[in-house]
Amino acid sequence: MEKSLAEMQREVDRYISQFKEGYFSPLSMLARMTEEVGELAREVNHSFGEKPKKAGEDDNSIELELGDILFITLCFANSLNIDLTEAHDRVMHKFNTRDKDRWTRIDTDPQQEEERQ
Repeated sequence: MEKSLAEMQREVDRYISQFKEGYFSPLSMLARMTEEVGELAREVNHSFGEKPKKAGEDDNSIELELGDILFITLCFANSLNIDLTEAHDRVMHKFNTRDKDRWTRIDTDPQQEEERQ
């Protein structure tokens, strides 16, 4: 079953609401997000870069690191009362308007592309 962003935000809020500490401060969450992005970078480097894992090193995955980043993003948004569905819609509107001609479309005829320029 697929979950919406709103459902994920509510699920994370129910989880965090169990604890007296609640959400971390925005600065702490940004530090945590930075740590998680670093862990993702390490996994990507192990998988696609020139740096293999050391013997005995934990077997993390890109999938788990992306999940950690999603979790902290949901926490961050919840703590600031940001609706991520609305934020996503606004970002997609920006890409579909401001950046609509920035990239070469797969279905674009090269001759039509030249005529447009």
